[in-house]
Amino acid sequence: MRHITPADLQRFEKVFRLNLVNSLPGYKPANLIGTADGSGATNLAIFSSVLHLGSAPAVLGIVTRPTTVPRHTYQNLKATGCFTINHVHAGFVAQAHYTSADFPDTESEFVACGLTPVWRDDFPAPYVAESQISIGLRLQEELPIHNGTVLLVGSVEHIYLPDTVLLADGTLDLAAVEDVSVSGLDTYFRAQPVGAFAYARPGQGPQPKQ
Repeated sequence: MRHITPADLQRFEKVFRLNLVNSLPGYKPANLIGTADGSGATNLAIFSSVLHLGSAPAVLGIVTRPTTVPRHTYQNLKATGCFTINHVHAGFVAQAHYTSADFPDTESEFVACGLTPVWRDDFPAPYVAESQISIGLRLQEELPIHNGTVLLVGSVEHIYLPDTVLLADGTLDLAAVEDVSVSGLDTYFRAQPVGAFAYARPGQGPQPKQ
């Protein structure tokens, strides 16, 4: 088994190191983050860092890259206090990935990437019409991380999804809408279930979900 140390990582070529470290967590959720500036100009960016932080109240987080250069998502979110999280499905994965290009702030990724902004319930951030699972959040905390990245914590205010996706126990049938995950920076995978298990209790062993 190969052993890679921090010293090895520093010696690797930059792109190789980026690909390796971004692949270490395994499959990550692929989501589009929708924001708008104070005048309503829209921005859309793909993120693989969406985190579940709590259920009561419902709280999710995203991690942004260091703000040493302009980050349009971060700037818009700070201006309005709101953002949307939109699941990426197999049918528009190429357009979703293209939002990672370094577009100027005068050009909306919605237009450049062929996706459709939709405004719902007077929320000041756009949703992605092509996404079947979308969440509207309001910023609650901004937590700096030692490497210059920032954890942005948002409270869930709106959830939009088809009734057929919401299962009887509250879980979501992500395979039904062809949700995708991402490994590394650029490789996407379909979500397919491999097992479902009951709440784990000591002494019982793993039990199938009824």
